[in-house]
Amino acid sequence: MYELIQAAGDSYYIESPAKVGLVKVGGNNVVLIDSGSDKDAGRRIRQILDANGWKLRAILNTHSNADHIGGNSYLQKQTGCRIFVPGIECCFTKYPVLEPSFLYGGYPPQSLRHKFLMAKESEPEYLSEDVLPDGMEIIPLKGHFFDMVGFRTSDDVVYLADCLSSRETLEKYGVTFIYDVGAYLQTLSAVHDLEGRMFVPAHAAASAEIKKLVEYNIAKVNEIADRICDACSDPISSDEVIRMVFRLYGLTMSMQQYVLVGSTVRSYLAWLMDAGRIDAIAEDGMILWRKA
Repeated sequence: MYELIQAAGDSYYIESPAKVGLVKVGGNNVVLIDSGSDKDAGRRIRQILDANGWKLRAILNTHSNADHIGGNSYLQKQTGCRIFVPGIECCFTKYPVLEPSFLYGGYPPQSLRHKFLMAKESEPEYLSEDVLPDGMEIIPLKGHFFDMVGFRTSDDVVYLADCLSSRETLEKYGVTFIYDVGAYLQTLSAVHDLEGRMFVPAHAAASAEIKKLVEYNIAKVNEIADRICDACSDPISSDEVIRMVFRLYGLTMSMQQYVLVGSTVRSYLAWLMDAGRIDAIAEDGMILWRKA
């Protein structure tokens, strides 16, 4: 774990629970793509930088989930590097309590205010093309979270953030977090057609070929959508749909899993409603879902 691996040319990644990209940008200067899950991850990354005599110029965050920005605070304090984050993700990075608040739908209890959902505060700036090192480009990857992006380097290495889950993860858990199901499917369709020398997803193996994995991710989304739609044959509440999903995929209930899976299920319900496949009805002081 935390092994530095060369993807191609000046493009590397650090093998970790959420892969961290590293790109040499001239001389001994490097930029990171994400920063790991916490201070310990930041410290391990710093050790890699020091061992190679590299100077950290910037962190380019793909999105604001805590496991991707958790090392920001430590690394920024240690190196003075700048941090660039896309769109609304920049606000979540500056004010990390927004993530558990968003997931819970109100002020989060202490059991949700921990490093896995709420990173330490850092001082980010908005990401734009003009702050990128020469030869890098931004790839929009909306769906998993609000304004998530990936990056392509001059070595034609493509960092894909959280837009793909490994087959093993999908087989084990079934459901992965999605904010906007429609946008996520559009992103997967676009990623399927991407060309590149090497692809580096944060939570799947780096590979020169990803089309089959993309297709598997698409199939899993459609499977979940169909099962949720079928569950609405008779009027059913959101919590009853969530319970069905937990049982169907053998998931273990906890507060963290409840907000992650629950938020995802509600996103599926919204997408199915917008697509005309289910309706929402008010009945006896509750919102119930039923097949259209």
